[in-house]
Amino acid sequence: MKENKKSVSTRRASSHCKASKEKQEDFIMLPTVDFCFKELMQNDNIRKNIIAALLNVPPSEVENTELMPTILRKESKDDKYGILDVWVKLKDGEQIDFEMQVEAFDCWANRSVYYLSKMYAGEIKEGEGYDCLKKCIHVSILAYDHFQDDKECYRRIVFCDAKTGKEYTDLMEMHILELSKLPPEEKNETSLLQWMRFLGGKTRKDFEEMAKKNSELEEAYDVLDKLSADEKKRLEYETRQRAIRDYNIGMLTAEKRGIEAGRKIGMEEGREEGRTEGVNRINQLNIELSKLGRTEDILKAAVDKEYQEKLLKEFEL
Repeated sequence: MKENKKSVSTRRASSHCKASKEKQEDFIMLPTVDFCFKELMQNDNIRKNIIAALLNVPPSEVENTELMPTILRKESKDDKYGILDVWVKLKDGEQIDFEMQVEAFDCWANRSVYYLSKMYAGEIKEGEGYDCLKKCIHVSILAYDHFQDDKECYRRIVFCDAKTGKEYTDLMEMHILELSKLPPEEKNETSLLQWMRFLGGKTRKDFEEMAKKNSELEEAYDVLDKLSADEKKRLEYETRQRAIRDYNIGMLTAEKRGIEAGRKIGMEEGREEGRTEGVNRINQLNIELSKLGRTEDILKAAVDKEYQEKLLKEFEL
């Protein structure tokens, strides 16, 4: 007996709806998306526990973690704004800046030092003495390998004597967390490693398994679960994801177009000076600009011969 076409269609639609519903229920935000990370850090307990793990102290020692405005003030009209992901002030006046970065950023070291310095310099007001300055910490949470030559997933960087290694001051320090380098899981891991695993989680199952390990991660998973179920928050999260994706695609496309345009201009220049030398100079210029994140200069140089010559002189090419 032949099956009714309408019946088959209805069953397929039902199956599709069921799969769609299961996919929606399985959805979970990822902390590596800065929107999600910022939302998690709105929770006082999560904030306190992550800071305690970072400073290697019991959570009870971390009091009054106050969230600060994330735009660092400009000291002059020519100064550059600093926009932080999460800026926290502790009870004793210490400040911590958390930055989540998913894609490799060529000038990340420069940027993080700039933000740390700006945060530190912003503490002191006119008429105050240097003795009022408190410790400032910059925390880079990276989802890529920043240090290419080792497998260390966590490091603390401070001012120290280059010869003896003796610490000069603890007023400024940086913590680098490379989630991509997390080692295979072991028993009795430090609280910091557990939090790094949580922040680097990829699926709902990952978070559920980690939630079983201790009450801190269980609370963090509950908050993450509620965030993911909030339709408005989910829309904001997905909008931010698209913005990041579109920006990265745009930067890559601009870079490719700039290199191609530079190649063509280089070929024209090569007819006058020697084709090979011209192409090599332009390609090398584009590589140097790309390393510095100066994509706009690549594009401008591609259409402005005079500006290109200026850049070639700047880089002594």
